[in-house]
Amino acid sequence: MIVVTGATGLVGNVLLHSLAAEGKTELRALARRGSSTALLSDLDVEVVEGDVLGYDSLVRAFDGAQVVYHLAGTVSIASGGYKRLHGANVVGTRNVLAACREAGVGRLVYASSVHAFVRQPHGTCLTETAAIDPGRTHGAYDRTKAEATRLVLQAAHEGLDVVVVHPSGIIGPFDHRPSPIGAAIIACGRGGLGVYVHGAYNFVDVRDVAQGLMAAAARGRPGESYLLTGDEITVAELLQTVARLVGGRPPRLRVPLRLIKAVGPLIPFYYWVTREQPLFTSYSLRVLSSNCRMSYEKAARELGFSPRPIQESLEDAVRWFCEQGMI
Repeated sequence: MIVVTGATGLVGNVLLHSLAAEGKTELRALARRGSSTALLSDLDVEVVEGDVLGYDSLVRAFDGAQVVYHLAGTVSIASGGYKRLHGANVVGTRNVLAACREAGVGRLVYASSVHAFVRQPHGTCLTETAAIDPGRTHGAYDRTKAEATRLVLQAAHEGLDVVVVHPSGIIGPFDHRPSPIGAAIIACGRGGLGVYVHGAYNFVDVRDVAQGLMAAAARGRPGESYLLTGDEITVAELLQTVARLVGGRPPRLRVPLRLIKAVGPLIPFYYWVTREQPLFTSYSLRVLSSNCRMSYEKAARELGFSPRPIQESLEDAVRWFCEQGMI
């Protein structure tokens, strides 16, 4: 039996479809009450109601599981919200670890994030040897992922069979909610972005993350961490590619980061007034200006990880958004 928490999210949905395509038949999806499971309707998967904050539901869901993929959590580009993120990302992970022990789970694969690591200075490259220190992170999301990852690594030290993966920015098709980067692609595709900011980031295709997760379950060494990263791309290049794919015009006015940072405290108020999904926040702007050189060499060597080019991911994402009527 294979169990996936966060099954209705982007990575969970793609992972379950990838597992089914690999011929895995005993699949169980953990979904919170009220979550839509429509995207899993074409799969032969047992959907069980539960929540990472409900310990008893986890023990029941993990009963008989050889592998548990822990993907559930909250991603946020907001600067605050620590209490909410701590519950979903830290307390939830602590419950998953305890439930794995009680249920006798064979192996746990935990999806952390590159943001769990201390950011590396420009001119260097992030690897798995970087420190994980909640006190040296930037933003509530980074801090909670660092805290949760420390819990997982401590559990591995105490004997639990755990493998940790650290994806970078996840991009690609099947982004039904959508994610912050998906929302930016949609906005650009609709011609709704008039300006852009200087910056860059490292993105990895969601389908490659799913393959990396499965490889971690099959071949990852207990207690080890693996970066699942891809290509670096600038904001300008990303938006130009999207505009070209839809036959539109990319935003032409670049706003200096220092100007955006100066009005940073007003950004949440703007999105609250317009009721739009935030595309840029003080936190995300710091990310775009940070060092995004990251190495997946260890995952390539030990797991056979081989991410596709970012251009292919963008093309497939835009095509999918168009097919869904979102662009």
